[in-house]
Amino acid sequence: MCSGFKAGEGGGHQLVNRSNEVVVYLEVGDRTAGDSVHYPDDDLEAYLEGGAWRFRHKNGEPY
Repeated sequence: MCSGFKAGEGGGHQLVNRSNEVVVYLEVGDRTAGDSVHYPDDDLEAYLEGGAWRFRHKNGEPY
């Protein structure tokens, strides 16, 4: 099975295993310079800086 989530659509997404079985998933993406993630349901943003992910509140304050 394959799923895709279009960037910039506003709604967050999640993967939920409702079975009693162990699930393995493969996440694919790139590490584009200046990449960032915004979580619309949470006070959380992530951004790639110097090859490492950094996390902050939406007002810019670090976690």
